[in-house]
Amino acid sequence: MGRVIRTQRKGAGSIFVSHTKHRQGAAQFRSEDYAERNGYIKGLVTELIHDAGRGAPLAKVSFRDTIRYAKQKELFIACEGMYTGQFLYCGKKAALAIGNVLPVGSMPEGTIVCNLESKVGDRGCLARASGDYAIVVAHNPDANITRVKLPSGAKKIIPSGCRAMVGQIAGGGRTEKPLLKAGVAYHKYKAKRNTWPKVRGVAMNPVEHPHGGGNHQHIGHASTVRRDAPPGKKVGLIAARRTGRLRGQKGLLAAKEKQG
Repeated sequence: MGRVIRTQRKGAGSIFVSHTKHRQGAAQFRSEDYAERNGYIKGLVTELIHDAGRGAPLAKVSFRDTIRYAKQKELFIACEGMYTGQFLYCGKKAALAIGNVLPVGSMPEGTIVCNLESKVGDRGCLARASGDYAIVVAHNPDANITRVKLPSGAKKIIPSGCRAMVGQIAGGGRTEKPLLKAGVAYHKYKAKRNTWPKVRGVAMNPVEHPHGGGNHQHIGHASTVRRDAPPGKKVGLIAARRTGRLRGQKGLLAAKEKQG
């Protein structure tokens, strides 16, 4: 019997848990209240800050407490074009302007949005990485649902009451600059979690990985593996629908999507 392989050890946590020491906190919308459901509330962007392990900057936004004499401070993911001192508005009747947060049902089709809710009141969970955005594709007022196109290209149907921020997440184009040296990759993943460096399975011994061993670095069998494979075997292309190069019409369509 082989050793417990890396993918199995990752599941247990331990040394593989995320590094949260220098994180700024959960970046999410305000809790949806009466002011947002029926009108709007004004917030002030007080500061734009870096968050360790995140490619996008964060914005500290302060709102007046709707009940008592106090300020509510929220942490939003900053969108492209946001600046300190900016007033932004959250609610059903907010204007369609960069940085404002309103329900997708109140936005025209074709609007570019980010930090999208998938369920009403979940405070934002889709299109949150740097440079990401989703597009409002179509509305169905009778069923109160909206169809959106996600950064992956997938279309998703969500309730029209789900909120989103107008615009795209700041920090786009981050991946276009090469890391250049191992030291940069080291610091990048040091802030995230223990996933670097990654030893290839074919470079291991047979005891450590299903792809290990042999006189040349080769897998020696198909790299696709069934969905219900036991944890020590489940490496490679898991339950792949298809493999290989996209050829013919599919290849042309994929190339067009990349360009456009």
